[in-house]
Amino acid sequence: MLHTSPPYAVRQETEVAEPKTLVEAAYRSLRRNIIEGRLSPGEKLRIEHIKNDYGVGGATLREALSLLTSDALVVSQGQRGFRVAPVSLEDLADITETRVMLECSALRQSITLGDEAWEAELTAAFHRLTRAEEKLAEGNNREQWEERNRIFHEVLIAACPSRWTKHFLSILYHQAERYRHLSLRRSDGTRRLHDEHAALFEAAMGRDAETATRLLGEHIRLTLQSVSLDKAATASH
Repeated sequence: MLHTSPPYAVRQETEVAEPKTLVEAAYRSLRRNIIEGRLSPGEKLRIEHIKNDYGVGGATLREALSLLTSDALVVSQGQRGFRVAPVSLEDLADITETRVMLECSALRQSITLGDEAWEAELTAAFHRLTRAEEKLAEGNNREQWEERNRIFHEVLIAACPSRWTKHFLSILYHQAERYRHLSLRRSDGTRRLHDEHAALFEAAMGRDAETATRLLGEHIRLTLQSVSLDKAATASH
């Protein structure tokens, strides 16, 4: 039976909404700098040294850093302050396999339960992602691509009835974002993101759960493979 009133409306945005508070603004700036590597893994974040960089007071910056500890992008060291969370291939492998397990199960349920409204949302999300991928290929607007890529993945599993599955996947997605950025930044251009998304979209719209989950698993694991290969290539020189 299909849902008649699906609880899966996903916000479709043309642009990322402006921050509403100083804490949110500092949080976003810090988060982006961590994800894009401007703040290095393990780097100490001394509030008194960096507060002027973000144009906020110490209390505001501390609150923003506390929010980032919830995202596991920053590590709190008690009286010793904060550090950027470390990265490792082992961590990425754990994130990847946990995400594959949960997201493929959620996609299978979404394909079974999604109705015409879900199909319409998915079509719109894929179209918007395609436009963002065209700009990304030209070296433009990575932040917009990240937002639309996130929305596409959320809509794929939106008809899954488990809110806890979606919550955990949201955490895992943001954890993987730092590694995904590393993968794309060092890409040799052989990965075809649009082709991966297009095949996944077609399988989901065709209600082919077996193909869709297989493609999704491969899509998620490619980031781990590309980062692993990059490290191996670096080590060989």
